[in-house]
Amino acid sequence: MTVEQNDLTIRPITGRDDLDLFSRLPYALNEELADDLAAGRRHPQWMWVALRGDRLLARAAWWGRAGDDTPFLMDILDLDDGGADHDRVDVGVRLVRAAMAAIVPAGARPPEYLRFVPPDWRAAGAARRVVEDRIAVLERTGAHLLVERLRLEWRPGTPIPEPSGRLAFRPVRDTEEILSLMTLVLDGTLDAHSRDDLARMPARAAAVRHYEDELAHYRSPRDWWRVASLPDGEPVGFVTPARNDYNPIIGYLAVLPAHRGNGYIDDILAEGTRILAAQNVPRIRAATDLGNVPMANAFQRVGYVNFERTINMTWN
Repeated sequence: MTVEQNDLTIRPITGRDDLDLFSRLPYALNEELADDLAAGRRHPQWMWVALRGDRLLARAAWWGRAGDDTPFLMDILDLDDGGADHDRVDVGVRLVRAAMAAIVPAGARPPEYLRFVPPDWRAAGAARRVVEDRIAVLERTGAHLLVERLRLEWRPGTPIPEPSGRLAFRPVRDTEEILSLMTLVLDGTLDAHSRDDLARMPARAAAVRHYEDELAHYRSPRDWWRVASLPDGEPVGFVTPARNDYNPIIGYLAVLPAHRGNGYIDDILAEGTRILAAQNVPRIRAATDLGNVPMANAFQRVGYVNFERTINMTWN
């Protein structure tokens, strides 16, 4: 499908032969595009460009899980940052509207948008303009900022706190146990995605959705997952160390409402980190909301560093 709009040609790429064209605009994910196409996490019809003659003015792309017919996430939106301010934003809007009309089923909520940004993007003039331009494009298509998140990393050689002895850890028994715990921890959650889900559905449904969208797709043994408990066996929280398609990760980490405020989060995070570190991984990735200060502080105490942030936007 090609859309001609005055002096613009807006279209999906034709296949791997178009990757050089698509990659003319720089972004961190460029090096993953070929592998993602080969693995079925991307499809040419989900990767769109806006051209003026032979010049690439903007691009947008969506990502999905291998085998899915519809994308899970919009994770690329780039503009020719050398163009005039109003023109590059306008081109981006025209591109996104045309692509979404072809990709998103009628009446469906568009996939969430996520962009990696530097930790200090607000303080750096050029980086700030890049982020704000993309936000402006998506706001004009009806999106709004959901949350800004910290991307965190533990690196080999970083000391991991020794077990305090306050908690015992065991593998998660089955899917029902993890779903029940996930449902309980949604009470009072500071996580913006969870709060957004709770505004749309009951806590149990939100837990099931998160499990099916994330945890069910991990490429690692489920016996890595741990429930933390008091000496008498009462559950305190849990952690799901795992591997996704790209990195070892701390997938989900939480303390049950009745046990918050006791510092158990450090013990649970350290346990999850030990499990992954024992696999001789090159790094461990994690993320938490900028506004979730208790969680961010726990990651810092256990030795994780904030190397990047994400901007997450969504449509109602």
